[in-house]
Amino acid sequence: MSWTEKIAVFDTETTGVNPAEARLVTAFVGMLDANGDIERGTDWLADPGVEIPEQAAAVHGITTEIAQANGEPVAVVLEKVVASLNWIAKNNLALVIYNAPFDLTLIEAECKRHGITPPALGEQVVDPLIIDRAVDKFRKGKRTLTDTAAVYGVELIGAHDAAADSVAAGQIAQAIARKYPDQLEVPIAELHRMQVDWARAQAEDFQSYMRRTKDPNFTADGDWPVRR
Repeated sequence: MSWTEKIAVFDTETTGVNPAEARLVTAFVGMLDANGDIERGTDWLADPGVEIPEQAAAVHGITTEIAQANGEPVAVVLEKVVASLNWIAKNNLALVIYNAPFDLTLIEAECKRHGITPPALGEQVVDPLIIDRAVDKFRKGKRTLTDTAAVYGVELIGAHDAAADSVAAGQIAQAIARKYPDQLEVPIAELHRMQVDWARAQAEDFQSYMRRTKDPNFTADGDWPVRR
């Protein structure tokens, strides 16, 4: 059975852009069928235990006051997120995460912060950002989730909402697989390993470009799907 037949999706919204330092605010884990329709999903709202900066709240709409009034303690939410991801791992489902190193690095950092064992994922992560850069390397334009959704004909309503973003990411992954079956219709573990290599090569290319054009000391981290 193709990995696209049933996929899990995951996304977070946070207090910042550095996954090692940012705190979890919202998370969503869901399941999509072969048509990209959502079968089930769970949203979580966390009180991160710190102030949510105005610039972050402007992106995802969750203020410190909203999180404190309506969110569960972040450690409680983390336990639930980890349990969901471990279930996905146990069942060896494709887990689609757009720009996976951000969300998975964030979860690992938060787990370490709160004394929680991180999720034990296997070779099952699917990152449409990495894949799109590999199969359509020379396409002009940005590769944000919104831009990439438009390229593959995926409707994204309510960007920067964890549920909307993760569902769109899953539908993009399925659309890319349909467009490039010769490259992507492989066992999920093989696809995972391909992305490890692609991520490393993409980081090396970007690092080379930046050192040539802007900063001779620039470094790009090619670790995928978690940066440590």
